[in-house]
Amino acid sequence: MNTIISRKVAKLQNCKVFKSKVLTPCMSIIFSLFSISSFSQVKDTVKVNQLDEVLVSAVRATSKTPVSFSNLDKKDIKFRNLGQDIPILMNYLPSVVTTSDAGNGVGYTGIRVRGSDATRVNVTINGIPYNDSESHGTYWVNMPDFASSVESLQLQRGVGTSTNGAGAFGASLNMLTDSYSDKASGEISNSFGSFNTQKHTVKFSTGLMNDHFEIAGRLSALKSDGFVDRGASDLKSYFLQGTYVGKTTLIKALAFGGKEKTYQSWNGIDEATLNSDRTFNSSGIFTDEFGKTRFYDNETDNYQQYHYQLHWNEKVSNNWSTNLAFHYTKGKGFYENYKEDAKFSSYGLAPIVINGATIKKTDLIRQKWLDNDFYGTTFSANYRDEKLDLLFGGGYNKYEGAHFGKVIWARYASQSELGDHYYDDFATKTDGNIFAKANYQITEKISLFGDLQLRNVHYKANSYETGSVNDNFNFFNPKAGLNYDITPNNKLYFSYARANREPNRTDYEGGNAKPEKLNDFEMGWRYVADKVQFNSNVYYMAYKDQLILTGKLDDVGSPIRSNSEKSYRLGLEVDATIALSEQFIIRPNFTLSSNKNIDLAVQGENYGTTDISYSPSVIVGNIIVYKPLENLQISWLQKFVGEQYMNNIELPAAKLANYFVNDLNIAYEIKPKSVFKSIIITGLVNNIFDKKYVSNGYMWDVYPYYYPQAGINFLAGLTLKF
Repeated sequence: MNTIISRKVAKLQNCKVFKSKVLTPCMSIIFSLFSISSFSQVKDTVKVNQLDEVLVSAVRATSKTPVSFSNLDKKDIKFRNLGQDIPILMNYLPSVVTTSDAGNGVGYTGIRVRGSDATRVNVTINGIPYNDSESHGTYWVNMPDFASSVESLQLQRGVGTSTNGAGAFGASLNMLTDSYSDKASGEISNSFGSFNTQKHTVKFSTGLMNDHFEIAGRLSALKSDGFVDRGASDLKSYFLQGTYVGKTTLIKALAFGGKEKTYQSWNGIDEATLNSDRTFNSSGIFTDEFGKTRFYDNETDNYQQYHYQLHWNEKVSNNWSTNLAFHYTKGKGFYENYKEDAKFSSYGLAPIVINGATIKKTDLIRQKWLDNDFYGTTFSANYRDEKLDLLFGGGYNKYEGAHFGKVIWARYASQSELGDHYYDDFATKTDGNIFAKANYQITEKISLFGDLQLRNVHYKANSYETGSVNDNFNFFNPKAGLNYDITPNNKLYFSYARANREPNRTDYEGGNAKPEKLNDFEMGWRYVADKVQFNSNVYYMAYKDQLILTGKLDDVGSPIRSNSEKSYRLGLEVDATIALSEQFIIRPNFTLSSNKNIDLAVQGENYGTTDISYSPSVIVGNIIVYKPLENLQISWLQKFVGEQYMNNIELPAAKLANYFVNDLNIAYEIKPKSVFKSIIITGLVNNIFDKKYVSNGYMWDVYPYYYPQAGINFLAGLTLKF
């Protein structure tokens, strides 16, 4: 391992950044922010020995991989990790747009990358797929405060590499959980803020016992009333791992999970309400028998999810290493809704006669349940020598999900009995893939990258919503690229990737079952100098039958999509880190893009070339860091998102206005000589200029509905490490 690190560091040809005593304070600021892609390769290489080189090779891109990516590690987010979800912590990465249903980054949150929605952002945890097998979505609310157990994460834009999830289609996010610690430690972290938001976290590590064993864990509790009315969240989570470290062996057993109860806030508000009452939430509203408007107090989403992972990593020789993992995820929960004047026939009930009058409707409370299991294995082997880095492996996973509904109360019960199901559906999905990828150093300056994946998907379901589904898909996803080192400071790359993606459950409900195809072309330039690090990337993503968001939602808030026969995304991404002085660092990034449907046809009408929904053509981020004292850091964070449409026919009413928001983050660290190793005091003021803005919305026919975000709000925290 040390030999590999030495070779990679040597390739920087004794870069002055690592020698200069003058630049040391500057670099500490850089590393305490978002990792730049060039330097994060060295940093990641130094740290990956804790979770195994081959696992990281299987899921991570490096400077030798011809794709566009960004890295974050624990130090990068520790000053802002005060209760907001992982997508919000990633908000300032290039091409990223985030949103929050409750308006303050707690509860249900979402992320889009290059305009690609969450169903295309493939998420893995230690190489294990996390996206829901049926919806393809990622529900961060099920893993509250998971950021406190993440060692590092990498966001790959575009198709990325084969092993990031089952089928990356717009972006890939892979997370590595906490590495083991040599020394015993403990941590208590508490934060409080606006909207009665509070987070309480306790962490511990035994350190390596007998130089071989470590046990570590975390408990977290998070609560918030949310910015919108009744947008409350009550979240709990845990993380526990046991590690064995041998001379050539690393074994990790992990158990983590969460339980959430969140008042539903996915209805949004219309334009008139946006102007008069931005915090209004219609969820749960009903009129009682006396004509009084009320809100049902348990109009909630309830879910619990438990994950188990076992990783066995072996260094077979100086050239060979292997990884084998098994996983199991259990999820169970329900939505609860008060339904006013619901038809008996919709719930399998017969009309009743009372005093000679036939009654066909009733007020009732329903629950829509999901009870699922997801399990499988992933495996890989890595061979490395001076010129060749070869990785091959695969995975096989199975999902089993029961969907059913219950009526737990009704004003008129008809023939129903407590515990009856008014619908039942059982869905299964198997997903298997094998892959091989290699990076070969042709000359001192030129390396060739190749990546092949074969993937088989079988999905079976039978319900009123989906109809009878029994589909089998075979996908071949090839990738190839070239890296050219112009000079030690300048690197060029070019890549081509093919991706295929199966429809999700909601697509079948809409009667649309075409898989989508993507050809992704990427070309980039990376520049590394003493005080400037610069990355630029041009991409062209050509789609066939892309499943684009229509702007509509189903009855449980899931986005409805439809096929666009031909479409593309063409863009330029630029990000940089510039050390202006020992005290000042700036880190700007921007994306300029054109996102178009070609000859779009909707219900038989051709609309020609139109903008793809939820795809702003301009996204800009910036971070300015001032470090007046060694232990004091002040960060000013800025984000601009250009206008975007909420449907694909460019309806004027469907346009979301652009917005520009600013956050201020202050952190001060004290290092006492006894008791505590560190005391960190942090403060975060979100939307410091109190911008009234909307980050997301949807269309109800031709009428727009919006998700307003909070005005100025704050979070403050205290972390004690010992």
